[in-house]
Amino acid sequence: MKTKSILFFFICSLVQMVSAQDYVPTRADIEQFFKTKTLVVLEDNPLMEYNILIQEVMKREWTITPFEVISFKEFEEKRKDPSYSFLVLIQTRFERDKTNAKYKFLDVLLGGNYFRVNEMPALVQVPLAYEEVEEHSYIYKLGTLVRFMQNHIRLIYEKPEIISANVFKYYNNNIADIRNKVLYVTEDDLAPEVNSERKIKAIYPYKVRITTPEEIEKAIQEKNPDVVFLHKVGPEGTRLKARCYKVIIGADDARFYYFDYHNIDDKHPDGFLASDFKKLAKK
Repeated sequence: MKTKSILFFFICSLVQMVSAQDYVPTRADIEQFFKTKTLVVLEDNPLMEYNILIQEVMKREWTITPFEVISFKEFEEKRKDPSYSFLVLIQTRFERDKTNAKYKFLDVLLGGNYFRVNEMPALVQVPLAYEEVEEHSYIYKLGTLVRFMQNHIRLIYEKPEIISANVFKYYNNNIADIRNKVLYVTEDDLAPEVNSERKIKAIYPYKVRITTPEEIEKAIQEKNPDVVFLHKVGPEGTRLKARCYKVIIGADDARFYYFDYHNIDDKHPDGFLASDFKKLAKK
């Protein structure tokens, strides 16, 4: 179970905190989504690069429903209308997490007469970053992540049998396909035990390239069919030690090829672990 908090800024600058649980979408939810217009909610901070880039990404990638961009304040005004769905950044925390770490998730939610945001059905939720982490750590991946979300909704419509509380585990069936591609990772996203290509080769004999965010962004922009890349969500040097999400995504097809997470401790640092590479080699 997890708790979610969204910040709403009103005229008097009051902040309302709302909590939420995990939700498993139903067939009716998915069918309802295709009848909606998707409202893309901008962040309240006008200086965020996200606000500019998400509009460009939606124009380029989103074809599954009509869409419109709205302000953060308008979200509260429109969220009870069932003719709308919403693409929105949600602040998320896990109830049993004693660190009280907060994460940014990108969610697709259905509108309706729900008293709290946590009651709105979520069709897909993708981890972006810890709340305290600067947006440059994920912003260049935004187009691929939005494309994945769109494709995921189509997939669960066509294959409702895969829907579960851990639906992303379905994508681990694609692990073997990683071996036919080059895995792009940054050194900062690797645990010390695998922070060189030499160390990686000892346990994972397939193609890996330790590279830069700029090179990953180039592969994404070119939709390079030979590249998959690591999207790692961790505290990035902040003091928090909670979850570390690890997702391998196709630069061209926006498929998830691997999805997992671990709880950070002294033996399991913030980064892709040797055990992750062993899973990729074994599957």
